[in-house]
Amino acid sequence: MSPEGAGRADTRARRALVPPRYGDSIAELLPSVLGALGLPGEEDVLGLPPARRYLVLLVDGLGWNLLRGHRAQAPFLGWLSEQGRAITVGAPTTTATSLTSLGTGLPPGRHGIVGYTSRVPETGALLNALSWDQPVDPLTYQPHPTVLERAASSGVAVSMVAPRRFRASGLTQAGLRSPGFRAADTLGERVAAASAALRRSTCSLVYVYDGDLDTTGHAQGCGSAAWRHQLVHVDRLAEQLHDELPDDAAIVVTGDHGMVDVAFADRFETDGRADLLDGVEVFGGEARMRHLYTRAGAAADVAAAWSAALGPDATVLERATAVAQDWFGAVESRVLPRIGDVVVCVTGDTAVMSSRRFPQENRILGLHGALTAEELLVPLLAAPA
Repeated sequence: MSPEGAGRADTRARRALVPPRYGDSIAELLPSVLGALGLPGEEDVLGLPPARRYLVLLVDGLGWNLLRGHRAQAPFLGWLSEQGRAITVGAPTTTATSLTSLGTGLPPGRHGIVGYTSRVPETGALLNALSWDQPVDPLTYQPHPTVLERAASSGVAVSMVAPRRFRASGLTQAGLRSPGFRAADTLGERVAAASAALRRSTCSLVYVYDGDLDTTGHAQGCGSAAWRHQLVHVDRLAEQLHDELPDDAAIVVTGDHGMVDVAFADRFETDGRADLLDGVEVFGGEARMRHLYTRAGAAADVAAAWSAALGPDATVLERATAVAQDWFGAVESRVLPRIGDVVVCVTGDTAVMSSRRFPQENRILGLHGALTAEELLVPLLAAPA
């Protein structure tokens, strides 16, 4: 945090910490779709409308609070929101974790993608789950079958409509692997590909990903005119997809996290802070939820130092406490060491930076990752044709 930011610390807004609601989260969405499609053994726990074909649109960065606050830019989604409600994503509130929960139907503690960056226990290296920049086999790192694979094995015609670069990405292979990938880089391509995919079978599931709102929010901020204009395009995309539904189909729209804008002057810089970094071996996570991997026996001291430094702007927990408080859902033994020995969840209008380790974070205004309503709540909007 700059000297100016430190001087304003007492006047910055602070948000309540909101824990994930596993059982009423993004992890239950695709399993509920299978239940709504009538597949034997599948349960629709989210109460979706029954249909023979389903289109699931995930808009990266579409938080419930952001949507409800911008109904003028999104009349179609606003209309759906009057009949819809909010669900939560998991911890942290970030794309890699949420998309893997969506794809596997599991909380982060079971699928194991526990952040934008997290430590690979076998090597000690920091894995960027979006770029998959470590030599880790995605199918070994996340071994559970995906819900899309489960649907296909039950005879559902499954398609994933997403940008071409995602076809063989490590994250796609880990969390969203499926038998049918349809490349679509533009809004028009997404509508055309989804419409064609829905009609190739009388029982189909089409997943469509749109990432432009998140990209705009990171670059310009979710309070910007650019973000509001992009939301207009998202609204039109959702309406076009709904208009293309066959009579026996339904659409559900959701997001993978919300977003908050954090002024650059209000960010907390940790480079050079020996009082905070002593005992920290690997510095991971992202700006609003850090995973700190410590030397053996150092976690308690590291947690105390960070808690004192950040004060009411963050909740700082040792791993066992974060797990006991159900931040990550049920946690498998293989996943446990991927979670930081100390987890720092920012709830104030600040962010925990390391300019040396993560210089790209100093170029983005809109951030997410923490457990606040603005970042955790996402829409569950469902409608038949």
